[in-house]
Amino acid sequence: MSSSRFVITVIGIDRVGIVAGITAVMAKHNVNIVDITQTIMQGLFTMIMLAEIQGEDFDLSAFQNSMAEEGKRLGVEVKVQHEDAFTCMHRI
Repeated sequence: MSSSRFVITVIGIDRVGIVAGITAVMAKHNVNIVDITQTIMQGLFTMIMLAEIQGEDFDLSAFQNSMAEEGKRLGVEVKVQHEDAFTCMHRI
């Protein structure tokens, strides 16, 4: 992969602790937030982050699984996509 950046989306019913839970998993995997936007629309929590990693020993699959597990615990849907895959999927 040519980039070490990822797009992370989080969507679900708003509740206390979503940002804390998601960012704790990111910190555990040494994933840094480059940019972030978050809003609550009529009780629906939405967050999109551009994140990056340093180093070459990063296990994307393990990170995706950890994020999905935390999402289940929090009652939100979490998706982690490599920036290259995200860009290709949304290119017209």
